[in-house]
Amino acid sequence: MPRVADIALGAGVIALVMVTSLLQVGPPGPSGPLDWAAVVLVLAAGLAVAFRRTFPAGCLLVVNLVTIAWFHFDYHGRLITVAPLIGCYTLAAYRGWKAGVAGGLLTAVVTVLAVRLTLNGEWFGDQVFNAVPLEAAATALGAAVFSHRAFAAGARDRAERIAEARSDQAKRQAAEERLEIARELHDVFGHTMAAISVQAGVAVHVMERRPEQAAEALNTIKQISDEGLAEVSVLLGAMRSPDMRTATGGLAHVDKLIATAGVHVEVVTRGDDRTVPVAVDLAAFRIIQESLTNVRRHANASKVRLELVYGTALEIIVRDDGKPKPATSGHGIEGMRARAAKLGGTLTAAPHADGGFEVRCVLPIREGQ
Repeated sequence: MPRVADIALGAGVIALVMVTSLLQVGPPGPSGPLDWAAVVLVLAAGLAVAFRRTFPAGCLLVVNLVTIAWFHFDYHGRLITVAPLIGCYTLAAYRGWKAGVAGGLLTAVVTVLAVRLTLNGEWFGDQVFNAVPLEAAATALGAAVFSHRAFAAGARDRAERIAEARSDQAKRQAAEERLEIARELHDVFGHTMAAISVQAGVAVHVMERRPEQAAEALNTIKQISDEGLAEVSVLLGAMRSPDMRTATGGLAHVDKLIATAGVHVEVVTRGDDRTVPVAVDLAAFRIIQESLTNVRRHANASKVRLELVYGTALEIIVRDDGKPKPATSGHGIEGMRARAAKLGGTLTAAPHADGGFEVRCVLPIREGQ
């Protein structure tokens, strides 16, 4: 509502000058009576103030002309000088300090001429030195407002550019995450279907001669299918996440891994913020899955302790009480280590001092870490 405010300001200038002149109150100055020409001058000043934002230079020019005419015709009161102060402020506030200084100098010249030629005062007497500092202050205030607005606009532009850049980066990251998930799905399907095909071939081949081996192959097919379906469920859950940068699609399914681990698993979770990037979430799921698979197949353990520690990084500790095995004996350890390294993390796997085997993985989950 700037125009309404300016109209109200212009009306206020008209009312101020007319009322103080009619009542003959205010600062001492010209003492002549008002006439219709005075009313026209006041209306012109108020109209100029009402359009000050649209025509700041024109506003200042008009109010200066009105002021010098007011003093020339000796109309009562000096509060007409409020209009040039508004004009000085407006020009500096909406056109910058250079235009403001030019307008302030013009107003100062008009002031000096009005004092000397219409009021018969001294060129640089008290009247001039009382008026000019006010005009300079109005100009300086306007210039400060202009600078503040320019700075605020620049800050908004910078903030918008930063937000746009972050949005683009987030979109690129989401696309990369989806591509990574697509690769994971391809690997899961390829590995699962190949393993099922091999085991199904074994079952067909030995079904009549060694039924027990065929039953073992079918059980293996069921286990492989269950694991593959669990992984597919995790990946699809991550893809449906509204924010590809953070999700819990993998770690939320850890209970399914525990249910099929074939050994008692004690889960310990520490840390409050448990939202992690999708890549970390999926990597953590796969590392826990591979670790529990190794325990079931190779460790002959009766108990496993799974620790998840959330902080600036996600720490995963899988420790079993089974028979120790060499850290370099394979069992997917190198694959887990490569997966952790890809995310800037580390993974160690070695026999524990208290017996059993321990896999310890640290995956960064905070930017700058």
